[in-house]
Amino acid sequence: MADKFTIGLLQMKCTANAEENLTHAIAHIREAAKRGAQIISTHELFRGEYFCRTENTALFDLAEAVPGGTTERLGQLAKELNVALVASLFERRAAGIYHNTVAVLDADGSFLGKYRKMHIPDDPLYYEKFYFTPGDLGFRNFDTRFARIGVQICWDQWYPEGSRITALGGAQVIFYPTSIGWHPAEKAEFGAAQLEAWCTMHRAHAIANGVYVAPVNRVGYEGNPQKGDPGLEFWGHSFVADPFGTVLSEAGDGKEEVLVVECDPAKSEDTRRNWPFLRDRRIDAYQPIQQRWIGE
Repeated sequence: MADKFTIGLLQMKCTANAEENLTHAIAHIREAAKRGAQIISTHELFRGEYFCRTENTALFDLAEAVPGGTTERLGQLAKELNVALVASLFERRAAGIYHNTVAVLDADGSFLGKYRKMHIPDDPLYYEKFYFTPGDLGFRNFDTRFARIGVQICWDQWYPEGSRITALGGAQVIFYPTSIGWHPAEKAEFGAAQLEAWCTMHRAHAIANGVYVAPVNRVGYEGNPQKGDPGLEFWGHSFVADPFGTVLSEAGDGKEEVLVVECDPAKSEDTRRNWPFLRDRRIDAYQPIQQRWIGE
């Protein structure tokens, strides 16, 4: 049986200053490592504010090479602290081709690879199709020193197909770096239901696949109403759920927090023996799911 491992989630507030955010994240990584975390994840696009609230070509200047300067610095930190890191970055692949990307660094500082966000939203204040090319690397897993991990990014978390494929690839835990929150005008009426749906979806991924899940969300308000940007209030609530869907630890919605949670692969083994969803899949009958719509 695989060894137990400990994960850390960094729930942070961000500013428009990339260097400030990186320094802040490094301090939180050090805290998580000191508390025993072995695999530590940032939230989505942690080096800046969630810039997709508007469509502005100048914001492409925020993108960087992956691997590149940030991964080099984080790789040095990973080696120093003997931890693996999951870092969400705005990737510049080429002029006109940009991705919403997660880099994975192992405990020796090596760059294990990257995952590019597969599902790209386009909603009010989430104008990601303007910025990001859909991922083309598939649903990947990475063998860190401590565990085999999978990664999904924010909007990916609403799609059971991606989480299932990642779990079938052997992930012991799936990280979901996220930037999700309330539209200020909607919070009073819909806020509680939106948050509940988000939590329920993640717990469903854990249950359906018999795997640990770890959504890590940013927190705080970002916006500029004076310039027509009503902003978003990111709801935090980063958490870890076990393969039975039980929430082991959860952050709040109003402050920065570092969660550190132990994961036991034996829990997946036991859950899958008693709820053998993977055994009973009818893979011979799932061809229609590859169609956009079946009704016509």
